Amino acid sequence: MSLLEQKAFLTSIHPFENLSANQLDTFADSMDIVYFKENETIQKQGKNPEFLFFILKGLVQEKQENEVLSIYSKNEIFDSISLIENYSKNSFVTTEETICYSLPRSIFIKTLHENIELETYFFQSISEKLNNNIHYEKNKEMANIMIAKVKDATIHKAVIIDEDKSIFEAATIIKKEKVPTILLKDNNGEMHIITDSDFRQKVILNRMDFDEKVIKISSKGLIYVNEDDFLFNAQLIMAKHGLKRVVVKNSKDNIVGILDQISLSSFFATNTFSVSNQIVKAETVEELKEASLSFIKIIKSLNAKGVKIEFIARLVNQLNKKLLDKLYKLLAPKELYEKSCLVVMGSEGRGEQILKTDQDNALIIQDDCTISDEELQKFTHDFTETLVDFGFPRCEGNIMVSNPYWCRKESDFKNLIYQWVNEPSGDNFMNIAIFYDAVCVSGNIDLILNLKEYLFKVAGNSQTFNAHFAKVITSFNVPLGFFDGFVFNSKDEKQKNEIDIKKGGIFIIVQGIRSLSLEHKLLNTSTAKRINKLTEINVLEPELAKELTMAFNFLTNLKLKSNLEKLDRKVAIDNYINPDSLNTMEKDLLKDSFKIVNKLKKKLEFHFKLNYV
Repeated sequence: MSLLEQKAFLTSIHPFENLSANQLDTFADSMDIVYFKENETIQKQGKNPEFLFFILKGLVQEKQENEVLSIYSKNEIFDSISLIENYSKNSFVTTEETICYSLPRSIFIKTLHENIELETYFFQSISEKLNNNIHYEKNKEMANIMIAKVKDATIHKAVIIDEDKSIFEAATIIKKEKVPTILLKDNNGEMHIITDSDFRQKVILNRMDFDEKVIKISSKGLIYVNEDDFLFNAQLIMAKHGLKRVVVKNSKDNIVGILDQISLSSFFATNTFSVSNQIVKAETVEELKEASLSFIKIIKSLNAKGVKIEFIARLVNQLNKKLLDKLYKLLAPKELYEKSCLVVMGSEGRGEQILKTDQDNALIIQDDCTISDEELQKFTHDFTETLVDFGFPRCEGNIMVSNPYWCRKESDFKNLIYQWVNEPSGDNFMNIAIFYDAVCVSGNIDLILNLKEYLFKVAGNSQTFNAHFAKVITSFNVPLGFFDGFVFNSKDEKQKNEIDIKKGGIFIIVQGIRSLSLEHKLLNTSTAKRINKLTEINVLEPELAKELTMAFNFLTNLKLKSNLEKLDRKVAIDNYINPDSLNTMEKDLLKDSFKIVNKLKKKLEFHFKLNYV
């Protein structure tokens, strides 16, 4: 193999693409090709290792005594830990003829001290590797989005006037200061905002007298962000409230400027705000449908540009909530809207559904609502069918408002919850899990909060109930074999070389964290927030919490990446991935993620004493 080919090989293995040109030359000049027979010991336990090995061909087992701990194959390295510690805790033995590159330990250690990226990688924890992988895999230029602060964007100067100024005086100030927006502080100290569009729409179109006080066209209820907050959070806030601008404060709570959507455009190439605004302004179902069709473009754009999975989920969740709220307002009879609560459940309730997989919604109706059964049935049918037309498939389990089981009065839901808790069955525990994840997207939020408090009351502090609720995780196996190999689905011919990443990883984390959260009566719905809260109350150790968050995000991101590729190929999206389609680092991190899932599973088995249930 030529030096050029050696360099190409090295830079294809993470993190060695971070080698400088001189370091890459040194590695290539210092490496030798070595050949090993089948069952040959490359590195003995208890010895001082001399080389870092890059496998070109073959298989190598890491063994302790006669126990196989791990297996290494083509394009993988071993054993950096032994080299760093200058002691080999285990032996490395070939299982077939193997060819490797060998790099002297002295070169490897010297380079670690000189290269911060390599040093960081080889000394970091599993959770840190999972987190850093996001930056490695995504567009590096756009990865700066995630660390960009509000103050990094263009912030317009804050010009503050008093309430005695006239419309003419205010317009003159805007022109003189060359700003599109000014702030107004009234005599009570409350802040108002006046934009250039206010002058056009409120003054000119209404033929107002220019000598009238400008406070008449101002708006109150300003939303503030801190200049040290992440820029992406400002984007989320604008999307949530349907705003074109927010007021920026510093750490001393002083107003320093105004951030608008134009300033954000240099950081974000998506049309998130315009879609959010389109939803707010929609007056017909057709206009709302047009806005909903833009969601997939936003998801693809954000994913391609390096935005973290948790931020994509939060942004899409905000857009979905806006969409459902507006659709409910457009379709629901007035009395029903005023005396009900529309909730989304499952992954959408947790804010973790990114692509439109299915509908999981319910309708809680106040007991004093007098809407007729016929009118209610017509609305729920129209609502479900409209969402199908928008691209939200029907729920296979029929968990939708069009199913009377999930559309009932508050007192009827209480009876249902009592039944779920006191008549334990697989379906009832599933219903509890789905309902526990519910969040209000439109209507009276107190209805869902009251029912969740009732759920906590009925379930009480019963360890038997909590154990049975958590028990379902034992029905799913983590697809990781004893020797760190993947366990495939051999029953289905189509998926024989694939892994169900949801059943084998994501679901176990979701249900495990959900079980602990229900036990401690937490109202949080998202898995990430539940993990944070469980850590705050000392139910989870900080390091395990960090690992679980990173593993959950990595698995979710891998699932999204796979499904976006399937959408491009126009095939059905599902929960399966083929490990052979992953690069070496992704395979390693997938194994690490499954190890973290196993760690959680063992903790839950002990905590809830699942072996006795």
